[in-house]
Amino acid sequence: MKLQPGSTLLHYRLVEKLGEGGMGVVWRAVDTKLGREVALKLLPDIFREDPDRLARFEREARLIAALNHPNIVTIHSVEEAGGERFFTMELVRGETLSTMIPPEGLPLEKFLEIAIAVTEALGAAHERGIVHGDLKPANIMVSDEGRVKILDFGLARPVSKLAGPGLADLPTRSVSVEAGVSGTLPYLAPEQIQGKPIVQRADLFSLGIIFYEMLTGRLPFEGDTVADLMASILKDTPRPVTDFRADLPMHLGRTIGHCLEKDPRRRLQAAADLRSELEDLGKEGARSPVEGMPSIAVLPPADMSPGRDQDYFCEGMAEETINALAKIQGLHVASRTSAFQFKGTALDSREIGRRLGVSTLLEGSVRKAGDQLRITAQLIDVANGYHLWSEQYDREMKDVFAIQEEIARNIVQSLQVKLTPGERSALGRAPTQDVQAYDLYLRGRKYFYQFGRRGIEFALQMFQKAIDIDPGYARAYAGMSDCYSFLFQVAERSESNRRQAEAASAKALALDPDLAEAHSAHGMALSLNQRFQEADAAFETAIRLNPKLFEAYYFYARHCFVQGKLGQSAQLYEDAFRVCPEDYQSPLLVAQVYEDLGLPAEAQAARRRGVKAVEARLLLQPDDVRALYMYANGLVALGELERGLDYARRALALEPEDPMLLYNVACVRCLAGEIEGAVDCLEKAVRNGFAQKEWLQKDNNLDAARSHPRFQALLARWP
Repeated sequence: MKLQPGSTLLHYRLVEKLGEGGMGVVWRAVDTKLGREVALKLLPDIFREDPDRLARFEREARLIAALNHPNIVTIHSVEEAGGERFFTMELVRGETLSTMIPPEGLPLEKFLEIAIAVTEALGAAHERGIVHGDLKPANIMVSDEGRVKILDFGLARPVSKLAGPGLADLPTRSVSVEAGVSGTLPYLAPEQIQGKPIVQRADLFSLGIIFYEMLTGRLPFEGDTVADLMASILKDTPRPVTDFRADLPMHLGRTIGHCLEKDPRRRLQAAADLRSELEDLGKEGARSPVEGMPSIAVLPPADMSPGRDQDYFCEGMAEETINALAKIQGLHVASRTSAFQFKGTALDSREIGRRLGVSTLLEGSVRKAGDQLRITAQLIDVANGYHLWSEQYDREMKDVFAIQEEIARNIVQSLQVKLTPGERSALGRAPTQDVQAYDLYLRGRKYFYQFGRRGIEFALQMFQKAIDIDPGYARAYAGMSDCYSFLFQVAERSESNRRQAEAASAKALALDPDLAEAHSAHGMALSLNQRFQEADAAFETAIRLNPKLFEAYYFYARHCFVQGKLGQSAQLYEDAFRVCPEDYQSPLLVAQVYEDLGLPAEAQAARRRGVKAVEARLLLQPDDVRALYMYANGLVALGELERGLDYARRALALEPEDPMLLYNVACVRCLAGEIEGAVDCLEKAVRNGFAQKEWLQKDNNLDAARSHPRFQALLARWP
């Protein structure tokens, strides 16, 4: 039967064709019985040829009609007439999401508005046991009144495995039932491509792709042919959306990454979970993009003190300024580690600014002699190298907090950044009331960042002395908690260390509930006690309070790894690297996670990133022990066995008794095939206090040694 405007099917008069695709032809029609306009959709031939499929669709259509959700297009009836199978539904006047997405992506506020509505509708359908199976922007409409509607529930399901000649010649944006699978290829989950039975989590994968496109204007998986596109969906890990949009919250990037896990078991498990995460982002308030938003990197001031012994103080002052400025939404601030890599280099300000991607630099000098302090500060325009502002302060040590506040306010004024009342108040908030406690805290952090047992023990002493002077110093308690957590893992797996880690972080939170470092420390302490869900919440809070806190992502990633949550661990390591692109630890560690996930290409790419980052680090600090042994690991894993083993020996010569170093040298030797030497190092590491049984169990660097009797004996030391 040839249909045209004016044709009738039962009591429906066709008015105009609205669209046509693999899932049927849609007409605007008039229901002459009820005197209302409807959308009439002719079902494709596959429904006539497959009675089971038609029966399932009719059953689901009745469920959708009974659901009557405001964000799902209402189905009125399923009919048959003139040899045609069709159904009628409400007519939505508006446009599909596919025509609404600009090349740069939707504004975050608009994204959340649509995404929450779609996720809520999907969750309602999933609760009724209904899977969409063909989610894509063309199946999501926004009405003229702004109402979001999902179309075509029940029309798409995999019916056979993708196979057959000529598949690679099909257009990549319209592959559907013609290719032996229902759905639209760029938006399919891996299990759909593989012809496996699909469940609700396939819809969440498709939704992750749609959200990715909504935010970036591009698809996460691409290919010149259908075969290439399928391969990309099956094996590629897309760049996080936050790589393309600096205004997006890091947590949103991780949420979408969780939707795009290849293994359905590692995805978000329900639409309700996804909706909750999106709603939380909405409540927190999205940071909308600001054209030409100012940006700054804070370099550690040069130490001009007579003894050149105030390096820790210079770095600490810069870190305090970074922490203060990072809380201002209208200002992009380079991370601590990103900025500190250029300390002492001969590069000019324009080159440093170009490498960091910022428009301004803060640099200066510190001269400290007894209680006398001279601080100079200059704010430099990266584009031309000119000073936007400069000042010299000759004060006493007790005035250091006032100086820091004045510097931060001058930066804000020079860059014409508008402050909220809360941001204005935060700039003037001193971390402690005692400058001696502050000095001790800065010394402690300097030691802590050495990531070795001896440095951690020195750091713990400094933090304790700071607390003795100022019992209300929240950051010192957070630092103390980090130290006890570290010692529990690599020095002494005692209940005392674990309890003190948790108690110190709890005290820090009680003193300052908005301190991101306190929540991060508490997350690690809770993780050691296997209170994993509470730890998750603590880490997420830390990231929300300070989206640029590298340690929150890094320790959260390690926390997920020991639980076997590999997909989430990988995403968090990538987040850590994105917050701090000069970090070498995260890319080298995520490489192992990618190997465990069966992604060897991604693992090698991550290792190359890590090796490049650690080479830059060693140029500046050639005796950095952690950098040396991590570099050794990366080299051996990339096939450079002799160079890698040589760097491992160099590290071992510097700190031959450090348990963390010994463990990592064992990993290097194991990768290089030196199994006996690897087990020797592991035994010594354990004798010296290494107690991370979870890493011994899960670290794939040690796979070649697992059957060794002495390795088995090491594992048997812990219950």
